[in-house]
Amino acid sequence: MNRLFIAEKPSVGKAIAEALGKSKSDKGYCETKSGDIVTWCFGHLMELATPDVYLPDDVPTTKNGSKVWREQDLPIVPERWKIQVKADCKAQFNVIKKLAQKSNITTIVNCGDPDREGQLLVDEILSFIGNKKPVLRYWASAVDSVSVKRALSSLESNEKYIGMRNAALGRSHSDWLIGMNATRAFTLASRRSGKGSLLSVGRVQTPTLNLVATRDHEISNFKPQTYYVFKGNFKAENKTFTATLQYGETQKGLDSEGRLIDLNVARFLQQKLANAKKSKVIAFETKRKDKNAPLVYSLASIQAEANAKYGYSAEQILNICQALYEKYKLTTYPRSDCEYLPTVQHQDAAKVLKSLYSFHTELKSIISKADPSIKSKVWNDSKITAHHGIIPTQQVGNLSELKDDERKVYMLIVKRYLSQFFPSAKLLATTIKMDVSGEVFACKGSVVVESGYLAVYGGEDDAVEQDKDDEKEDSQSLPKLSVGEIVDVLKISPVTAQTKPPASFTEGTLIKAMQNIYNFVPDGPFKKVLKDGDGIGTSATRAGIIAELKRKGFLELVGKKIKATPVGIRLLEELPDLCKNPVLTAMFESQLKLVESGQITCKQFEEKQKAFALQLVEKASKLTISLPGGSVSTSKGAKIQNNRARPLKSKVNPFKRK
Repeated sequence: MNRLFIAEKPSVGKAIAEALGKSKSDKGYCETKSGDIVTWCFGHLMELATPDVYLPDDVPTTKNGSKVWREQDLPIVPERWKIQVKADCKAQFNVIKKLAQKSNITTIVNCGDPDREGQLLVDEILSFIGNKKPVLRYWASAVDSVSVKRALSSLESNEKYIGMRNAALGRSHSDWLIGMNATRAFTLASRRSGKGSLLSVGRVQTPTLNLVATRDHEISNFKPQTYYVFKGNFKAENKTFTATLQYGETQKGLDSEGRLIDLNVARFLQQKLANAKKSKVIAFETKRKDKNAPLVYSLASIQAEANAKYGYSAEQILNICQALYEKYKLTTYPRSDCEYLPTVQHQDAAKVLKSLYSFHTELKSIISKADPSIKSKVWNDSKITAHHGIIPTQQVGNLSELKDDERKVYMLIVKRYLSQFFPSAKLLATTIKMDVSGEVFACKGSVVVESGYLAVYGGEDDAVEQDKDDEKEDSQSLPKLSVGEIVDVLKISPVTAQTKPPASFTEGTLIKAMQNIYNFVPDGPFKKVLKDGDGIGTSATRAGIIAELKRKGFLELVGKKIKATPVGIRLLEELPDLCKNPVLTAMFESQLKLVESGQITCKQFEEKQKAFALQLVEKASKLTISLPGGSVSTSKGAKIQNNRARPLKSKVNPFKRK
């Protein structure tokens, strides 16, 4: 029995050929000693036919031969979908077709990447050429030799993954229906104004644009609210520490968030506390607590981390992770939405650590202290999706070959993995409450008593989003006190603070927002559905969506901040909520999961998308969209409440009476 292995990309195909015992290479494929043949795609070799294929022959054409966009031709809804070979992929397609039809090939193995698109891109070729031979499925999330050999020894029937293929097919058809029809319809609406522009609309890119525009609108319309915080310096057992006045439920002058906003009340409290010299401890608690290592990275979390630390774009980080996986074979499959690892991989821990030790000079001392018998919470089969989290492989590499940005991202991944083989950090957490002239001051402090996994990071927490003020106060070392003990009051000072607007999106935080879209909808049944789902877009597509919105001029970078442009805002103003509502686009992903599990058919899913496309076309047909000539418009996006506040020292003292 001779088999034909069809990989998603050349690097995977060549790794499989090496594992099978490659005997010779030819243009577009490799032969093995056993007679098996390995070939490959370059991503999708096939594509859906353009709208021109479905339009009548009498539609006028442009100078380049494409058919003109006309309102009377919309919506374009294919009765029977047609696919075609991409123009620049015909040579490789013919190689695959010829090999698949060879008489000595009895079985074909789909070696697409382990996700929906990887399943479809091989299946659609086999369907197009009319393949009748049995098909097996190769499933691996890494291209190091150990992972490849393991996958080759556990091939399964390709039929097991038919749901993934159908979901990918439904996604492809739906994106075509919405994108092709809505883009044409709204572009024609802009042409009616006499200043036409290409207005691209998509089921994920439009809600993503709306997220940014809505946030921009919040920031530009934010009105800061002044409030007052009382900080006290105390001393006991030769230790000085800081505590904050706690406002009770009956305290006058508070807003809905429990902040003191009444200046007169603040002045009264200042006078009441001004001469305090002693305080009485009314509560003291100290306890040990464990701080567990963070989970390994998903694509979204590594994009957020590397963007915050190094300023790399989401697309740049994806490309780096792809190179680490595909070119260097140092990490596992990067396009993952999962931060957990299957328990079966725990048995490889010692081998991975040994490999890392062999070429990580600067981490040798840390790696030597790692204990591969430790099984952190990251090993959890119930949390695994189509892929597991991104981790190092057993591949021995040469760090000098990596570019600076590749090395930085790689070290993030390595350290996250290493931290799984250290015990949790042990902290001593202390809480103190004191009575000062009838008012309650409280403070919390925690100190590390056993570094545990923090040793991987030099003894410090690696969180990049930690509030600097909170970090300073929570890490203070507090004295050991007892209830009833008297503590010296050194000074109590009122601090003027102002509420802060929500932060502008960066590419990293926008990726997180797309993934955790439930944070941007009101409480209700939809919120839970969204929280249990995958957000908008996928781990594999989000970076590309942001990059495309930038290329089309709908989003722009201002430093690290990502902003909606006037053209993007104007487009949103004319689009129906149905098109930009994250609830509906996230529900789209939920429906695809039903297709994947076989609970609904691909056709049933597509019927709903056809109706959606028709609504968009009807909406656009009634519009004349005039685009801004450079002045910044205001978004009509719904507000997203965000009351995050941080005390700021004021140059003006409002407590000083004139």
